[in-house]
Amino acid sequence: MLKLGFRNGAVAGTPAAGSAKAPKQFLTTHLVPVTGVRAHARAPFTQQQQQHVTRRNWAAAAASSDEQEPRSGLVGVTGGVGRRCVEALRAKGVACRALVKDAARAANLLPKPTTPANSSSGTSGGPEFDVMTGDVYQYATLPRAFAGCDAVIVASAANDKSDPFGPFKIDYQGTLNLIAAAKRAGVKRFVFVTSIGADDPFNPLNLFWGILFWKKRAEEELQRSGLSYTIVRPGGLKSKLGDGEVAGSIVMEGPDSFGFPPMRRSGAILRSQVADVCVEALVCPAAADKVVEVIAEESAPERSLQQLFEGVAL
Repeated sequence: MLKLGFRNGAVAGTPAAGSAKAPKQFLTTHLVPVTGVRAHARAPFTQQQQQHVTRRNWAAAAASSDEQEPRSGLVGVTGGVGRRCVEALRAKGVACRALVKDAARAANLLPKPTTPANSSSGTSGGPEFDVMTGDVYQYATLPRAFAGCDAVIVASAANDKSDPFGPFKIDYQGTLNLIAAAKRAGVKRFVFVTSIGADDPFNPLNLFWGILFWKKRAEEELQRSGLSYTIVRPGGLKSKLGDGEVAGSIVMEGPDSFGFPPMRRSGAILRSQVADVCVEALVCPAAADKVVEVIAEESAPERSLQQLFEGVAL
């Protein structure tokens, strides 16, 4: 199995020509170098150019290993963003392992496992996909789910508004358990989906038992963990467009950029666009160790995800 060869926040490259076991080079050596130019200063990419840059990042990641296909662990896959991350990774031929709490619900929402870990039935063909049951609040159920994974996307969130401890248990303590399991498994890139407004303790969403407060505390734990991370904070999430709506282009800024006046007004974004950001963060060196806030705007210029990540300062 080919694994994403991350080292020091970058994806490792292929051995040098003529060497049986030459030291690996960073993925950046496979990319067109960009020196001293920020994303917002460059001309917008066409959609074809953007797709080319994304393919190039993933091709370089695949070329960085002697094995067959990358593997990513995903948490929160029965939610809208998580499911779309599964779809996006499988479309790129990436092997996935989904961690779910409710296997019956997952069976109705996710692709059928190709090499299931918890059952005796499965399908063949396509990138490897398996499902494991576990509970983010119960650490003992987590380490085996990340075994063999180089990268993890966490899109889990409390959704039971009747449980006052839900945000603490899932968004905070559950994330801490996932961070610990990822470190134990040797995961090299951890992508964590939270929300615009996490920096604002007075955000109305905190009326849901302090959910953004606990997400922010989890972000801080990830930043202190030593893992290479990308924290993705989307605006209002939409599953599909309404009549006459257009998706718009992704707008990406650093932390605490969107919110109530005098900050820039937040906006909405498709869950599929958030998934694209998360998946690209796994292989884009410019995404390492950054907190990014993302919305979509019809008037925004089209830029590649790499350009967008490069435009956000550490």
